[in-house]
Amino acid sequence: MKIEWIYNEENNCHLKTFLKQKGVSRRLSAKIRHEGGQLLVNNTSGRIVDQIKKGDKITIILPPEHPRKEAVIPSYVPLDIVYEDDHYLIVNKPARLTTIPSPLTEQRADSLVNRIVGYYKLRGYAQTVVHIATRLDRDTTGLVLVAKHRYAHALIDQQQHAHTIKKEYLALLTGKLTNPHFIVNLPIGRQEGSLIKRRVVASGQFAKTQYWYKKSVGQATLYRIQLHTGRTHQIRVHSAYLKHPLLGDRLYDGAKVLPLQRQALHCAYLRFYHPFLEKDVEFTCELPRDMQQYLANN
Repeated sequence: MKIEWIYNEENNCHLKTFLKQKGVSRRLSAKIRHEGGQLLVNNTSGRIVDQIKKGDKITIILPPEHPRKEAVIPSYVPLDIVYEDDHYLIVNKPARLTTIPSPLTEQRADSLVNRIVGYYKLRGYAQTVVHIATRLDRDTTGLVLVAKHRYAHALIDQQQHAHTIKKEYLALLTGKLTNPHFIVNLPIGRQEGSLIKRRVVASGQFAKTQYWYKKSVGQATLYRIQLHTGRTHQIRVHSAYLKHPLLGDRLYDGAKVLPLQRQALHCAYLRFYHPFLEKDVEFTCELPRDMQQYLANN
């Protein structure tokens, strides 16, 4: 992967400083220089101590990436691609699919990562290391952001730490609620005796979830929800704490209602700053069939 910039400032600058401003970490800079990448100034090999001047072209060529563990088994189940360019891939993840391969033998061959690896191989991409930037639970559907190389991932990771990536969900909560807007600001930690389940607990991690009322549907209420933190099962735990767990959420005692056979939670909206296009981009995807059917039948 080749990335290029033109330096447009009036004052000269050390190449090291310029790269830091562009989000190239010291670690990545070292990998570029020592693991088969290139650092060029005006198409000539450069050093991080060099000075650059207005009009100079700076180029980094990222070295090849190698999986840290055993290679991921490619799956060739088609992806529902919402957006793709040289740096990012956004897919609409279906239910009953983990984002990353499970250590359980029977689930190692098919996850979203396995399918992306298969897609990369079919397209002839040299890069097959998958950088998941935003993750969803196995039975949560919707938008997942994937970086195609480690530099793109690092730039998104900076936005995640700054909480500038906006993700919104649509969720069906068990029961009738009428509050038009509210915020749940309660810490979340692991449930004692469970490797999976979480709960609201004073010793847990800070978690903030914001809800906006959409409409009442049958014995449920549809809310638009924004995460301000990214704790495991955050929306599920906060909704259950309110005594209104998500429809179909068996882990947190949500009402069992057909056609839903999983928690009624869908990541419907994603917005982030695209560092290579240098602008905000936003994406949406419609509700999955099971949630649409519930809304249509109630």
